[in-house]
Amino acid sequence: MARMTADTHCPYCALQCGMTVGAAGEVAPREFPTNRGGLCQKGWTAGSLLSHPDRLSAPLLGGRPVTWETALAHVTSSIREIQDSHGPDSVAVFGGGGLTNEKAYLLGRFARVALRTSQIDYNGRFCMSSAAAAGNRAFGLDRGLPFPVTDLDDAEVVVLAGANVAETMPPLMGHLGSARLVVVDPRRTPTAERAVASGGLHLQPVPGTDLVLALGMLHAAVESGAVDTAYLGARTSGFDDAWRLATQWWPERAERVCGVAAADMRTVVSWLAGSSRRYVLTARGAEQHAHGVDTVTAWINLSLALGLPGTAGSGFGTITGQGNGQGGREHGQKADQLPGYRRIDDPVARAHVAAVWGVDPASIPGAGRSAVELIDAIGTPGGPRALLVFGSNLRVSAPDAARVASKLDALDLLVVADFLPGETAGRADVVLPVAQWAEEEGTLTNLEGRVLRRRRALDPPPGVRTDLDVVADLAAGLGCGGFPTTPRAVFDELRAASAGGPADYSGITYDRLDAGEALHWPCPSTDHPGTPRLFLDRFAHPDGRARLVPVDHVPAAELPDDAYPLRATTGRVLVHYQSGAQTRRVDELALVEPDAFVEIHPDTAARAGLADGVWARVESRRGSVLARVRLVLSARPDTVFLPFHFADDRAANLLTNPALDPVSRMPEFKVAAVRIHPVSGDSRYSDYRHSQAVEAVAT
Repeated sequence: MARMTADTHCPYCALQCGMTVGAAGEVAPREFPTNRGGLCQKGWTAGSLLSHPDRLSAPLLGGRPVTWETALAHVTSSIREIQDSHGPDSVAVFGGGGLTNEKAYLLGRFARVALRTSQIDYNGRFCMSSAAAAGNRAFGLDRGLPFPVTDLDDAEVVVLAGANVAETMPPLMGHLGSARLVVVDPRRTPTAERAVASGGLHLQPVPGTDLVLALGMLHAAVESGAVDTAYLGARTSGFDDAWRLATQWWPERAERVCGVAAADMRTVVSWLAGSSRRYVLTARGAEQHAHGVDTVTAWINLSLALGLPGTAGSGFGTITGQGNGQGGREHGQKADQLPGYRRIDDPVARAHVAAVWGVDPASIPGAGRSAVELIDAIGTPGGPRALLVFGSNLRVSAPDAARVASKLDALDLLVVADFLPGETAGRADVVLPVAQWAEEEGTLTNLEGRVLRRRRALDPPPGVRTDLDVVADLAAGLGCGGFPTTPRAVFDELRAASAGGPADYSGITYDRLDAGEALHWPCPSTDHPGTPRLFLDRFAHPDGRARLVPVDHVPAAELPDDAYPLRATTGRVLVHYQSGAQTRRVDELALVEPDAFVEIHPDTAARAGLADGVWARVESRRGSVLARVRLVLSARPDTVFLPFHFADDRAANLLTNPALDPVSRMPEFKVAAVRIHPVSGDSRYSDYRHSQAVEAVAT
């Protein structure tokens, strides 16, 4: 039986705020370093989904309830038939950044050992891939924050490039209270408002030009003598090559491209150079571009020039978004990686992991397609004909959503493991009901690289299985038995597979975590204290030096023109999370933001014949979205903003561009050329949903 209460963590963002969950699903905050006894609205209401009437409780085959035996037999026989006809890579797996470390690990092993497919990737490709690639090439290692969140408490200056943490992870703002904030964002977000109130600045660049801004600031640092030459000489390489490209981006020229005043660039550089405790942090706004790796690299170059990374009391970091976005990319569900953050094309890594799995290294497939490329290959010769989805809602979260929907509908077999009938599950051939966060054990790794224990507070409903059971059952049905199913056993295997890798978990155990130890990876032995702060002595490249990498501005993959004169950018709002499949079902949250909206400057709206509160159609070259107009005086006149939490004809990703970064394969979510015009007669559905939410809350 489950415990009466359990100390666990919030199921949403990568702060992984501490909370207590009772046997009836009631939620209360608890003291933990990231949230210090507080929760945001999403966390407070997380328990309501545990008993939601939409909860899936029986497998569905063709939309009808069936037994588990029938569902699993159908899946395994279909997989065999498809692979017999079309080869191992005709079956693909798609995971998620919200899955526990145990699930991410076992899913990667399942794909490569039981399915023998190279076709596995996950939705972290949409979130952290550009930051990870930039961190790996600059520092030799990617860990979102290479220092604890609490190090920010006494920061003097913090630059947030493309981060709206006041809405996306509100408790983090509690760690920034003493800092002068600089927020880089095309929107005047609540985080930007806090920056101005703190005596800082809001820098409002043209979407897609953050890299130019960072280059202009690097130029300002050099021209003002703010560069830390001693640090560069002792701890880095590549400055001269990076500067050779940056030298052309003097602040006044950068201003003409990005729209941020040259004086403001110089001011921010002087604040950073004149402070002893300073940080530069990037997030999705800087990363979700067809050149996101170079954009993050430009911010890293600026940080290195000023001597921030690997310096006590200062640093550079990237803010991980999804609950296990860090651990999810470390243990094998990425197309090119094996557990422990090992590269799948490294013979030594393959040999190590193969020994843990008990297989021939040659039997482990090579790198597969990245997320967008995997989806795009469906229906093409040699592309996937079956797809198994765990922890992702692709019909809402992937770019160019109409094309994604048509691709998924073309599959011979779509299997979705979920606990609520999201938009992807709603069109699946087979739906497998799985346990929620408070009904399972496991570990997650938060944005600072700290491994946390998820503890079960209540039992899953009858008829519901854990993802680990599902994966093991499918593997057994495919003739590949021996997969562990208890979280502790899976984690112990993960520890062995990660041993000696960049993300070494081998010294982390359930017993140590349950005893209250704060363990950040790498932790290579059971007597090792973990590594809360990376790079203080050396960076992870063989020579111990960080790399400044030359980067230059490349325009967004799609620019405005006469037909589509505006830029659209997307993001999150306070009360919703990711595709909204969960938060749209919480009455208190849906009442606040019941439907899609588009933020637009009043002058731009007037030219389009739009007024506040009316319905508009936003169109790109890929599709169109219905959204209610929200006039915002602080908006850029050339830019509109849409949240991406809504579905069907309100899905912002109907507009977005699947153009990919050449290194990370991240799609360009943050810039799309659009036009906007009024519509009529399309608001009934939204008004109905809003009235239902009001009635539900009232009763």
